[in-house]
Amino acid sequence: MRILLVEDEPSLAEVLADAIADQRYVVDVATDGETAWGQIKNLDYDLIVLDMTLPKLGGIDLCKRVRSHGYQMPILMATAHDTTSDKVSCLDAGADDYMVKPVDLEELLARIRALLRRGSTSLSPTLKWGDLHLDPATYEVSYKNQSLRLTGKEYSLLELLLRNERRILSRSVIIEHIWSLDNPPEEDTVKAHIKSLRKKLRAVSAPDDFIETVHGLGYRLKQFSQNVN
Repeated sequence: MRILLVEDEPSLAEVLADAIADQRYVVDVATDGETAWGQIKNLDYDLIVLDMTLPKLGGIDLCKRVRSHGYQMPILMATAHDTTSDKVSCLDAGADDYMVKPVDLEELLARIRALLRRGSTSLSPTLKWGDLHLDPATYEVSYKNQSLRLTGKEYSLLELLLRNERRILSRSVIIEHIWSLDNPPEEDTVKAHIKSLRKKLRAVSAPDDFIETVHGLGYRLKQFSQNVN
């Protein structure tokens, strides 16, 4: 899941981005409304955390612009003042929820989880492929009831493959989906994560080719009889 954090105070943005990223979300940060708008047009975000007071384009105006262009991702607005008028302004602009600064990190993460559950019917159910089960709500992964201990990036990579099923994902597409804009790796890093993920799958008796390499194109999940429609 990819989240855009729009916050103009650098130290606060860093704290919030780290906290969100620790929950296995990909986080991009924008420090003004116009930059955020450019990123929204170019990337698919599952949720936006948006400060109300921003340079260049304020949070209220950005929220209105997002909604007027048909974007439906949940928006969580952060306001500096606990007044009814501020809250009404946020909601009337198209925000789905709001928080009052200073932001409590545990509450922020809980609100993000709630908005993502509400905004995506595909988030809650367990993802299945053959004997593999991945629960997005608890981050638990198992194969034939054997638990897999995955790193954050391994988990994100496996979830991305599961959500795309037989679609071939190139290394560049994988990087775009599970790394932030300010920290993209070399494509060989994807290959290393695939290798590690395959090793852990083999350790719980999954087939060697559970994740297929389509040479020159990318990766996809192997077709099993129980996955045939």
